[in-house]
Amino acid sequence: MENRAVYMTGLNKMEIREIEVPIPKEKEVLVKLEYVGICGSDVHYLEHGRIGDFIVNGDFILGHECAGTIAAVGSGVKNLKVGDKVALEPGCTCGQCEFCKTGRYNLCPDVEFLATPPYDGCLMNYIAFPENMAFKLPDNVSTKEGALVEPLAVGLHAAAQGGVKLGDKVVILGAGCIGLVTLLACKAFGATNVIVVDVIEKRLEYAKKLGASCVVNAKNENVLDKIAELTGGNGADKVIETAGSEITIKQTPYLAKRGGTIVLVGLASKDIIEFDFMQIMAKEVEIKSVFRYRNLYPAAIGAIADGKIDVSGIVTHEFDFKDSKKAFDFVIENKNDVVKAVIKI
Repeated sequence: MENRAVYMTGLNKMEIREIEVPIPKEKEVLVKLEYVGICGSDVHYLEHGRIGDFIVNGDFILGHECAGTIAAVGSGVKNLKVGDKVALEPGCTCGQCEFCKTGRYNLCPDVEFLATPPYDGCLMNYIAFPENMAFKLPDNVSTKEGALVEPLAVGLHAAAQGGVKLGDKVVILGAGCIGLVTLLACKAFGATNVIVVDVIEKRLEYAKKLGASCVVNAKNENVLDKIAELTGGNGADKVIETAGSEITIKQTPYLAKRGGTIVLVGLASKDIIEFDFMQIMAKEVEIKSVFRYRNLYPAAIGAIADGKIDVSGIVTHEFDFKDSKKAFDFVIENKNDVVKAVIKI
């Protein structure tokens, strides 16, 4: 077996290197990776070398959205076998802290998350990973779909945090990958009127294809006026911000109806943003936030397998492993055209 990995060697610099094939330890599986998604965080690290306090020091492997086939198993592995297709949940937590013990393990302060410094990612041929974070894919779910389980879990968590239910009117700000999987999640949760807002027409076209009731191009229309028109002046039951834009975050209090809910998903470049809390107080609006996800991989895989959620339509570009640098360059240079890019290992 040959194992190669794509290393980030500096800002906007990458190279492929041969590395050792890892030997799975007790309760670990060796996975031959087949697809890795390119996430916005990967691109941000490559362009800027850091996200907040997470700083890339030295050579670094990107990628955390992945799936493949088990090539070997370590001792003590009970539920998986060679040949099984799996999607990997990229965050391994301590299992002992207050948050892990209460099921909120996404808040574990000691999580080891793929492609989050100092922990390398998965843009490689083979990776050893804990069995309990490798989720078996049914026969009718491909490994390409398996690599999309990770972003879908974010969308499902956003919908769950917002308490989206049957009949809700939802406004989603941002139609990138996370905005679109949030759209799919809200539809699966029963929302009957989902309005998606963005400034990129191609992304809005994909939102329509994936089931948005209406789309709003913020370049051409006044978002607050248009949402008021589309909701009869009442606002939306749930407003989910996925763009991570200062402008859209500021808009959320004006878009939510009285007694509604705002869910903040996107990470803004600024830590402190001016916000109209008088709107929040007068409307008794609830504000929720999202940090990754928890306990959702089985549900996400089940929804894909059962046909309740179709993630395949999100992928707009696919690249070969040997062209990983070209793939990242293309995503960086064509942000208006790329909805979701994946690398086929």
